[in-house]
Amino acid sequence: MKPRALLLMAVLTLMSLLFLDTAAVFARASSGGSRGSRSYSSPATPSSPSSPSRVTTPTPSAPQQQRPGMFGGGLMGGLAGLALGGLIGSMLFGGLGGGFGGGVGLLEMVLIGGAAFLLFRMFRARQHPQPAYAGAGGASAYGAEGQSWPTGGGAATLEAPAGESDLDRGLGHIRGMDPSFDPDRFTDWAKTAFVDVQAAIARRELGGVQDRLTPQEFGRLQAQCDQLRGARRTNKIERVQIGRAQVSEAWQESGQDWVTVCFTVSLVDYVVDDTSGAVVEGSTSPESIEEYWTFTRPVGPKAWRLSAIQTA
Repeated sequence: MKPRALLLMAVLTLMSLLFLDTAAVFARASSGGSRGSRSYSSPATPSSPSSPSRVTTPTPSAPQQQRPGMFGGGLMGGLAGLALGGLIGSMLFGGLGGGFGGGVGLLEMVLIGGAAFLLFRMFRARQHPQPAYAGAGGASAYGAEGQSWPTGGGAATLEAPAGESDLDRGLGHIRGMDPSFDPDRFTDWAKTAFVDVQAAIARRELGGVQDRLTPQEFGRLQAQCDQLRGARRTNKIERVQIGRAQVSEAWQESGQDWVTVCFTVSLVDYVVDDTSGAVVEGSTSPESIEEYWTFTRPVGPKAWRLSAIQTA
């Protein structure tokens, strides 16, 4: 065989393989489409119900009580020290009115009496300590606005309300223009759309679901059907069981509402040759998939249309 003929056969074989691979890629509704400004970002995964966040706040320690000295602290301690100092000085150097050299003088009597009174006050205060009051230089057992704090050091764990999520804000914006919007009812409708679109792909004819697809998504999926038909292959989708369908994203932009639903599905997905009936792609055993379908509409109570499909 001539080299030119061999080269031509190689090129034709390569083109045939590429075409068959392309047809196989488009088994089931393929990923693609538009998600507005989020087209090039991964869809958000469904979140669990909001729960309060835990915030650890330092607790104020109990006020440290300064242990008084021998004569107590503050003004009383100073006076007691002054009285004792005067008494000692009088004893050493003699005092007015005779001093210890000729009896107890007037100054000694005053100093002794004053010292005795101050010592009595000091011991009484020790036996009955005064309660601590909140104020400058002190600490209370209650935090701001009456919050009770432990009297020891450490930290207290408080329950703080969870902040509003991006999904909650998006749903609030959609309800602002359509008070009747209900995520649960929307999810039920999206389940039906999921099954119907997959069945239309298997028939290679999307006319029956065109009203649930944006024009761009209809054109993209119809091209997939045309490629399957051109390859003389049929995508079989059977035993569809939706395990979970949950709204994972909701937002508004450019006068459009957008909602993404996360599907966790078990199904049988395979491709057969129209001539022989042989399975050429996929498996006849069930497989689990996770896909994100995004729907859009003009803002307000209008019909939703599928605009994008993304595979997890």
